[in-house]
Amino acid sequence: MIGYFKPPPHAEPRTDTRVDADYKRLRWQVYIGIFVGYAGYYLVRKNFTLAMPHLIQEGYSRTELGFALSGVAIAYGLSKFIMGSVSDRSNARVFMATGLVMSALIMIAMGLLPAATASVGVMFSLLLANGWFQGMGWPPCGRTMVHWFSASERGTKMALWNIAHNVGGGLVGPIAILAMAIFADWHAILYLHGIIALVVAFFIFLTLRDTPQSQGLPPIEVYKNDFPKTFAYSESHEHEFSAREIFFKYVLNNRLLWAIAAANAFVYLVRYGVLDWAPTYLNEAKGFTFQESGWAYALYEWAGIPGTLLCGYLSDTVFRGRRAPASIIYLLLTLVCILVYWFNPPGRPNVDIAMLVAIGFLIYGPVMLIGVHALDLVPKKAAGTAAGFTGLFGYVGGAVSANVVIGILVDRSGWDAGFALIAASCVIAILLLASTWNAEKKVLQRTVANNE
Repeated sequence: MIGYFKPPPHAEPRTDTRVDADYKRLRWQVYIGIFVGYAGYYLVRKNFTLAMPHLIQEGYSRTELGFALSGVAIAYGLSKFIMGSVSDRSNARVFMATGLVMSALIMIAMGLLPAATASVGVMFSLLLANGWFQGMGWPPCGRTMVHWFSASERGTKMALWNIAHNVGGGLVGPIAILAMAIFADWHAILYLHGIIALVVAFFIFLTLRDTPQSQGLPPIEVYKNDFPKTFAYSESHEHEFSAREIFFKYVLNNRLLWAIAAANAFVYLVRYGVLDWAPTYLNEAKGFTFQESGWAYALYEWAGIPGTLLCGYLSDTVFRGRRAPASIIYLLLTLVCILVYWFNPPGRPNVDIAMLVAIGFLIYGPVMLIGVHALDLVPKKAAGTAAGFTGLFGYVGGAVSANVVIGILVDRSGWDAGFALIAASCVIAILLLASTWNAEKKVLQRTVANNE
């Protein structure tokens, strides 16, 4: 192990037994930290959508609220890319906790200050700032994952971690219902989530650690004797890369990364086109109450938990580390469920809820696998930037379209126009992911040949 890592100053000498014990303890500690932490990020990212029906009652149009909501997506996509690069050269513990604190404070302000929801411009500006700080959540998690878990276990571990946003997003609805019950004021949907998020930020700081080397431990590849198969690993990958090297050597010249980033834009349009407009759509088109919409919203998120885990398992075991086949199967089934959800007539709420649950079960699998695929394609010191690159497409392209374009389409042409866009996006995502099929297959064949 000499030459691969250097213990921090004043660290006690570690025997192999101590290294093993410390690694096992810290791996689960940081894993729990990023799981609970990322769930906390979602408490203050998606709660605004549940306030939207109340804002419509106060006179705002869907187009105006879609524009305001797009502030989160625009800033988040840019931040995930730019701050992803910063996170590659930052301490994950401090970076992630700071982002959540700032995001929570913005939501508390939106709930407690009347001026914060007095105009579309103010709401857009605050949500834009919130989106920027939200972009400080995923990159340090990706950095932590690639430093503490090796390539062959990453698909399953990443799938399990990825359900954190389903847990957090699923709690948004019940907490909103609780906030209304306690405070009898829809503004509580904003500030109660923010208060809880502050507690989660403190938990992040208590549990998260940066890299194994920062704790006097060897790199994960050495500890597990498990080295990447998609690129040639070397000791130089343990050194921090410059921003220029990350962008131009490992990200912008990576054709497969471009393909999955484009697919991510359409996957996110499907994801947020259904999710963000669910409370409004169910209320206006299907006659759901606020409580019914809130629970349907929660079920959509929670259904993603088993769906994501199954998708990661299929990718790692059945398809032997290939990401495209499982994603395409999931998206084909998602398309079927979207069509049923769309054409189901009012008065059959069980069908609507069942299709929302099914879409939630299915759509988060491709969301997760695209993120894993991005991590697979670059050295771990470029992981945050690669994840940010796919996120840039997903949020600035997909989520903004889900917020703004669907809002405009529904105001002008009704819900049918909005769902036509969602269905078409599902088809395009399938075609883009299919374009990576052969490239993934060749990598797998080379890996098998080398092992033989």
